[in-house]
Amino acid sequence: MDTSFAPEDLAFRDEVRAFFAEAYDAELQGRLASKDPKVFKQAVIDWQKRLHEKGWVAPNWPVEYGGTGWDATKQFIFESERAAAGVRDVVPFGLKMVGPVIYHFGNQQQKERFLPAILASDEWWCQGYSEPGSGSDLASLKTKAVRDGDDYVVTGAKIWTTYAQHADWIFCLVRTSSEGKKQEGISFLLIDMKSPGIKVNPIVSIDNHHSLNEVEFNDVRVPVANLIGEQDKGWTYAKALLAHERTTIAGVADSKRHLAMIRDYAASEVNGGKALLADPLFQTRMSDIEIELMALEFTELRVLASVAVGGAPGAESSMLKIKGTEVQQALQALEMEVAAYFQGVLPNELTPEQLGHGFGSKARQSFMYGRAATIYGGSNEVQKNIIAKAVLGL
Repeated sequence: MDTSFAPEDLAFRDEVRAFFAEAYDAELQGRLASKDPKVFKQAVIDWQKRLHEKGWVAPNWPVEYGGTGWDATKQFIFESERAAAGVRDVVPFGLKMVGPVIYHFGNQQQKERFLPAILASDEWWCQGYSEPGSGSDLASLKTKAVRDGDDYVVTGAKIWTTYAQHADWIFCLVRTSSEGKKQEGISFLLIDMKSPGIKVNPIVSIDNHHSLNEVEFNDVRVPVANLIGEQDKGWTYAKALLAHERTTIAGVADSKRHLAMIRDYAASEVNGGKALLADPLFQTRMSDIEIELMALEFTELRVLASVAVGGAPGAESSMLKIKGTEVQQALQALEMEVAAYFQGVLPNELTPEQLGHGFGSKARQSFMYGRAATIYGGSNEVQKNIIAKAVLGL
């Protein structure tokens, strides 16, 4: 694999750097860090609109639907520079998940109705997949959609729904048939979150943040026009979405930035009269993670190159998800080690001076929430089963 950049790629890298330096300004970053949900949501929308105005909000979309048309190299450069500059990624549910499903499998009316609003961040989406009792075995979902004239009547519940409290729309897997294999009776619906009968119950996670929710559907009427593709064929569309989700969950660019930050922390952290970074055992742990991350990066590049020439992420996306989340958790544990024992006993709202570390509270919260990384997006145990079946034929 040729990993050197051509002159035009280096020019593009400089353009990306300059854009992030100007557009991702301190005022915006302050609003993105706000604990006020309304301020935070508007800041995310404002940032994504700036990307949209530049034409960069949907790097992976085809040009005909508003994408960039970038090759794998430019996509890699963009993600690497974004992470290196500490720029937050877009909210994935519209731009990276349901958008591609709509332009691949939706009809013309659905494309015209939903894609422009997704690109412009005029509508916020969330994902309705997991249910109480149907997480890793997603095909066992029980939320029902019964046809009634020109509507489906939806009853059931979804859980771990990120940002449902902000969402305008939710894309849902629902059961429209109980006959045959359980995967064959699932449909893919787009549901307006303002529909009567929808209730959002907040879930405050272990890091003391509210991003997760349970969403209840009590006889919610959804127009048949909001069905993607064919009834009972939603599992096919869901698998395509999950493959892309698992690829992005790998988070290579962000992990590279996290590793660089840990190196800086360890260089300034004194342990036994010398920098922690000079400790041979710490160096070994950090080097082991760096090697794993480098191998993961090259695997991601191969997948991106395949997709760029018309391929689709298959079992490789499961490989990226497994290793990517394992690397993320290893980095979180290493950062906790740098922060040391303070993190085990102190409450969340303490100042850096009280903690003794400017990064201590963040490290603990990241570690706590990060335990879920090997579970969400399809647990790593399930991903290993997918690889065994798809690659090894077991």
